[in-house]
Amino acid sequence: MSELTIRPAKISGVIPDSIAAEVGFEIGDALLSINGNRPRDLIDYQFLCADEFLTLEVLDSQGKTHRIEIEKDYHEDLGLEFETALFDGLIQCNNKCPFCFIDQQPEGKRETLYYKDDDYRLSFLYGSYLTLTNLTSKEWQRIEKMHISPLFVSVHATEPDLRIRLLKNPRAGQILDHLKWLQARQLQIHAQVVVCPNINDGIHLERTLLDLVSFHRGDIPCVESIAVVPVGLTRFRPQEDELIPVSQEKAREVIEQVQTLQKQFCQEFGSNVVWLADEWFLIARVDLPPQSHYEDYPQIGNGVGSIRQFLRDFQKTAKKLLPAQINPSRRLIWVVGNAVEQAFQPLVKQLNNLRGLTVELVALNSDYWGQEITVTGLLTGQDILKGLQGKNLGDGVLLPSLMLKHGESVFLDDLTLETVINQLGVPIYPVLGVEELIKTCLTLNPLNKS
Repeated sequence: MSELTIRPAKISGVIPDSIAAEVGFEIGDALLSINGNRPRDLIDYQFLCADEFLTLEVLDSQGKTHRIEIEKDYHEDLGLEFETALFDGLIQCNNKCPFCFIDQQPEGKRETLYYKDDDYRLSFLYGSYLTLTNLTSKEWQRIEKMHISPLFVSVHATEPDLRIRLLKNPRAGQILDHLKWLQARQLQIHAQVVVCPNINDGIHLERTLLDLVSFHRGDIPCVESIAVVPVGLTRFRPQEDELIPVSQEKAREVIEQVQTLQKQFCQEFGSNVVWLADEWFLIARVDLPPQSHYEDYPQIGNGVGSIRQFLRDFQKTAKKLLPAQINPSRRLIWVVGNAVEQAFQPLVKQLNNLRGLTVELVALNSDYWGQEITVTGLLTGQDILKGLQGKNLGDGVLLPSLMLKHGESVFLDDLTLETVINQLGVPIYPVLGVEELIKTCLTLNPLNKS
């Protein structure tokens, strides 16, 4: 990557009382170099800043260049935030996975919805999944040199021909060689297997899991954990993709298969190693495993144990925050995906035991995506309008903020939160996590619906 392709790292935030604030950094400034080196991403920035003496070259918002010298503790953070984690652009994905969600969207939406990345840096920094098929030799060398680990890897199948069939990329068949390379350098991954019925299930799934678990051995296991996830399909996907949705019968079959292997792995490793996403149990209409099953939630980003974790956090927070009553009284609608409807009923009952508070759970599926069972994060503005219009919405709507684009008030279908509020005619309160949900129930002013 030549320096000409590295853009200045534009600053989007300066943490109060930090070194950067004391020096006088401002939003809109851009970092050009650190000790003569131009950082190509947030990883470089963090690595280069881990020093006691820094010479920074900075471009201010007026286009003037400044040289700043800083002395600090070795690992002390400067307190800068950037518009993007990548200063040299995104490593694009050239796979053609038929189950890729990016390719299962309608045309004509905002450009960022169609970005297909396969970038190891986003995997390391934020836990996004990559396939390892789009890395150049230079990137492999950087992963080794900087010990960039753990990564989150979409495996899907370890049989070379089958993985090539799934990813539509001849390089996909090298997955076991890639794992051996990582293992030899004591680098780690969390693996993901998206199960497509009649393609990589059954004996193929067993082969994949056994192959991956063979890399779990040793003091530093190369494969730390594995998530098994059901394929998610939308009505916009190409019709020639040979995919079929996961049925209740198939879900129960996969649950039984994986749980049998989990018992085997528990005996050998003292851990499940392999984890089933919550969706399997919801599709199968069987009870979720107990909280103790999920150990330290190694695959929470894949929806493994997220419901149990939410229920646990709710009980802890409710015990701390919920009073006996509130005044004035209020009535609220809490919107979720219908996948969690049954699991959340006890929480609604607990909230409604509070005198002065009435919460109605409205569990929606997504007509927009054409999904019968829908996780909360995939509900769109159109789904919410269709599900709530004509209902008595009381004093407002509680809306999990994961339905909205990070940092913005836009749904996956490009409808804005403001549009939905105007059409429904009541306030909508985006809430992030359990504590914000409960605090919003307690503190909003029901007399103010503006």
